[in-house]
Amino acid sequence: TVLLESSGASTVSSPMSLEVADDPCWVLLSTTGLIARTTDQSAFGASSTRGLHDSISSLVATPARGEIGVVDMAGMVHRLSVIDLPALPVTVEPPRLGGGIALADVLPDADSPLCLMSLDEAAPTLALGTRMGVTKRVKPEQLSKDSWSVIRLAEGDEVVGAAQLDSDADELVFVTSDAQLLRFAASLVRPQGRDGQGIAGIKLADGAEVIAFAAVTTPAEAHVVTVAGATQALTVGLGGSAKVTPLDAYPPKGRATGGVRCQRFLSGEDSLILAWVGDGLPMA
Repeated sequence: TVLLESSGASTVSSPMSLEVADDPCWVLLSTTGLIARTTDQSAFGASSTRGLHDSISSLVATPARGEIGVVDMAGMVHRLSVIDLPALPVTVEPPRLGGGIALADVLPDADSPLCLMSLDEAAPTLALGTRMGVTKRVKPEQLSKDSWSVIRLAEGDEVVGAAQLDSDADELVFVTSDAQLLRFAASLVRPQGRDGQGIAGIKLADGAEVIAFAAVTTPAEAHVVTVAGATQALTVGLGGSAKVTPLDAYPPKGRATGGVRCQRFLSGEDSLILAWVGDGLPMA
């Protein structure tokens, strides 16, 4: 691009994307909505301390000058250029995401972002779970659009969880508001095209809904966190008892079944208000 200075002399600008080497890196999304990239793809070490923005909700491997997708609760994928994200400095500790940028500032149209995904067509499938108990696997693809749908949702439904799988050996896990948990092999869900509406994931009881959906790579090391509460008008959202359990405490069941009980409600509790499932042991 040729620019003219006030003196009339011409100068050639150097786009930032050409100044940055196209090296492998990680793009990280924090639970507080900050996003950033690293300068390499080194493994993250363990840390005994965390800052406000250091809990990572999603990450994806990508070249520094590549593009990734951001999946939201409306079942949309939004294209995002990696080079536009701030680069975190190299430290001996795991990356600190306080130096990131709010995802809402770069993708204002994303409706409650859930996870990051690779757009490489050779990448593993993306798994989704909806509030009405539907699940779907879809292969990544590059489209000439800024955003596109990856699931056809029924009226009133929304995506509550999404994750890019490592392989067919991963397990998919649903947790419902009436404290039912269902885990089954991802291989039981046949990948569909973008226009597919998915298949039954978990059978819901009357009045129940899915509050968490996740994919786990190492079920033997994964854990489940649940928090019970009350849904009465004056106490809705107030937490009661909490429980942390190894995922292996709950046996796998067939897809489209009701699963198993994952928490008993105490006096005054009638539903789960929060649930989390993930690899490893959660940190307080």
